[in-house]
Amino acid sequence: MPSLRVLPDRFTLEHQPGATFPEDDEWVALVRAPEGLTVLRHASPFAGPDAERWAGFYGDPHGLDVPGVLASVVGPLAGASIPVFVASTFHADLVLVHEHRLELAADVLRDAGHTVAA
Repeated sequence: MPSLRVLPDRFTLEHQPGATFPEDDEWVALVRAPEGLTVLRHASPFAGPDAERWAGFYGDPHGLDVPGVLASVVGPLAGASIPVFVASTFHADLVLVHEHRLELAADVLRDAGHTVAA
């Protein structure tokens, strides 16, 4: 099981229908799909209380040829009915959960055998 760490940052997600690139450069990750652009950003400390904030788990670096790493994280979370958003990098996966579910998600992942560090 990969070790996971909780990133100190919080994130927001937005969907921009029809966009091919955001109008600014304040983004962390972009995913372009036929239905538009998904933009992952650092959450603003000035966002209102209703802003949907996501917390991230980031795993140990692993090769692209190692099967099942992402499944070992999202599987237990799905079993606990915790929605996720995933942004994969060349080295590891960033698995986001709603901020208010962070502690529950960490407990679920520990119960599944992962080491989770803050």
